[in-house]
Amino acid sequence: MGIWQQLIGNGPRQFLTHPPMTYRETLDFLYNQLPMFQRVGEAGYKPGLGNTEAVAELTGHPERRFRSVHVAGTNGKGSSSNLLAAVLQAAGYKVGLYTSPHLREFTERIKVNGQDLAPEYLVEWVARWWPQFEKVQPSFFEMCVALCFSYFAEQQVDIAIVEVGLGGRLDSTNIIQPLVSLITNISLDHQNLLGDTLPKIAGEKAGIIKSGVPAIISQTQLEVQPVFVEKAATEGATLLFADQAYQVALTRPAAPDEDVQHLRVTHNGELYLDNLELALAGDYQRLNLPGVLAVLEELRQQGFVIPEAAVRTGLREVRRLTGFRGRWTILGRRPLVVCDTGHNEAGLRFVTEQLARLPYNRLHFVLGVVNDKDVTKMLGLLPREATYYFCQASIPRALPATELAERAAGLGLLGQVYGPVVAAVAAARAAAAADDVVFIGGSTFVVAEIEEL
Repeated sequence: MGIWQQLIGNGPRQFLTHPPMTYRETLDFLYNQLPMFQRVGEAGYKPGLGNTEAVAELTGHPERRFRSVHVAGTNGKGSSSNLLAAVLQAAGYKVGLYTSPHLREFTERIKVNGQDLAPEYLVEWVARWWPQFEKVQPSFFEMCVALCFSYFAEQQVDIAIVEVGLGGRLDSTNIIQPLVSLITNISLDHQNLLGDTLPKIAGEKAGIIKSGVPAIISQTQLEVQPVFVEKAATEGATLLFADQAYQVALTRPAAPDEDVQHLRVTHNGELYLDNLELALAGDYQRLNLPGVLAVLEELRQQGFVIPEAAVRTGLREVRRLTGFRGRWTILGRRPLVVCDTGHNEAGLRFVTEQLARLPYNRLHFVLGVVNDKDVTKMLGLLPREATYYFCQASIPRALPATELAERAAGLGLLGQVYGPVVAAVAAARAAAAADDVVFIGGSTFVVAEIEEL
């Protein structure tokens, strides 16, 4: 327990006006002082832009001092954000990248040209601004966004890729005026906060579409298409459904132990990019790519110089350029060990389809989920022939592994309870033969606790 946890204790929290001085104590302080959605769920969600705008005003509106691309969506927004950042870096630009949540370290959320936020900057920023936040009392995410915008402004980035945290309309990132807005896949997730139908959720995501700012939708989904058309018309924003302009075909799939797929892209029926290497092997990445390419073309129209060589390098070297991890990441071979952060019905559907194409003798499935998902629907997608290793991440939102195992057994998914993620992973790897497959997932927070990631 850190010193600031000791000072806060278990009683009513008072807003502390003297923040700590070390990096670790600063994190302890922030995690305990501010409600954090990723850890505690709905209790940590503070919708609305009032606090964010107040903090932005206090800090001198840093969000007005850099150009940006805003990225929302249920699935695919993190991958799309990293791909955009990688290509722009390869084109020679100084690129800020804001994503959430982090996997291992808080500083992963904020990057400039692939380098994580400097820990000392966090300490100094909190010490500088915290006393003035007492009246506003921002949430954890509101503080993160303000920190991110300050850092990008001070670093004088050429452009920042800013990923929405949750939803869009009321998300703290939605105070920026981007050059272009990108919305990826719409699926059921966070229904208690965003709505219980796809059109309602799409309405929240569409909230990032702004007056006069071009809007790009990665994937045409007939159920939600009218939502975006209506919002764009209301705002006077041009609208492009990217998959209607860019067609992506797989020319050579990634081998089971590789993470590069080879693609051919046509634009309005004409060859655009042949033998394109995409170093993210998940099938769902082919749904993200049209939106990424359309955003890059829009940026070209606005004066950015992005040659084809930069596109190829960025897509091929995205992991090296941005440090991207967790999306269909290969951790070992013989047995093949793969993890993926897919954590809702749509995400797990892609995962199971990918697993079904892998050659293996037995499938060992390390599974943990959080308690605010539609667990029954998620479990209904998973293969019954797999052996399950039920676990729970070290966060309050995690569904207890015993409860997960009971609910899974009711659907014919059998295995044992291991509790901690590391124990479940170790057991699965020990039980797997060389021709087996070990998969680890169900939650971003499960993947985050894999020791070798």
